[in-house]
Amino acid sequence: MSADSKLVVLAIGGNSLISDPAHQSVEDQYATCAETCVHIAKLLEQGHRVVITHGNGPQVGFILRRSELAAHELHMVPLDSCGADTQGAVGYHIQRALHNCTKDWDNHPEVATIVTQVLVDREDPAFKNPSKPIGTFMDEATAKQREERESWHVVEDAGRGWRRVVSSPRPKSILELAAIRRLVEDGFVVVCVGGGGIPVVEREDGTLRGADAVIDKDLASSLLARNLSADTLLISTAVEKAFLNFGKPDQRAIDTMTAAEAKKYLAEGHFKPGSMKPKIEAMLEFVEAGGKEAILTDPKNLMRAVAGETGTRIVP
Repeated sequence: MSADSKLVVLAIGGNSLISDPAHQSVEDQYATCAETCVHIAKLLEQGHRVVITHGNGPQVGFILRRSELAAHELHMVPLDSCGADTQGAVGYHIQRALHNCTKDWDNHPEVATIVTQVLVDREDPAFKNPSKPIGTFMDEATAKQREERESWHVVEDAGRGWRRVVSSPRPKSILELAAIRRLVEDGFVVVCVGGGGIPVVEREDGTLRGADAVIDKDLASSLLARNLSADTLLISTAVEKAFLNFGKPDQRAIDTMTAAEAKKYLAEGHFKPGSMKPKIEAMLEFVEAGGKEAILTDPKNLMRAVAGETGTRIVP
């Protein structure tokens, strides 16, 4: 392992597993995942240790829609079980894709997926204020129909269309952290905290109950990176860099910003809720807790971003 190797917590967006509306099948999702894994393999080839997290918004939406269509015959799938299902499915895709693109290496990386529970506060105010987009994008008319017919909460999502929103409590602790840490120490590439983790609350008697919610993947990934004392939090998304004044004539790409600058830009409203804002907040939390750097970029630029050649970087 090279002297400049890093422990990288890499968060892959759930939407980045779906290339476009015409390619949403399981086979299509695997193909897109495999493309991203080629770039992850390059990080491993450079000697970096990598822990992978991923989003699951579209995938959870698909499961819920299947449940709705089959409700006349089968039981509905609760949100916490949807999270568990997608952790297994996406983790399997990442395991298979990384195996296939590294099978000829002398030191073949071992990959393991941990079905991960994340504790949230049962009194979190987010339970009364749904805000986390899940599922596929819809036009406004369809979204309003679903809101009326099925008592959904819907919002317009960063100019990309309308989506259902659900409660998104903040992550407090990662219950399988000890297992994740031990696998990392043993040299495994670990896939964990999928979809932000399966949200669970603790009852008064100490038992756990699944929560009808979705945790923000980037905030949970930031918590994981802090708990593992990672060198880098790397968020993979649809764009190479974040922008100031995004979508305006004077928009400007951000190369590097300090934690203080990131706070200022957040306060000025440069980053949209449900899109770039939670990513910047997660990056900021990591750096303010002692992390060396947090980076945002797209899948094809992962290695270049870690090398300092591109992406948006937040430093102390």
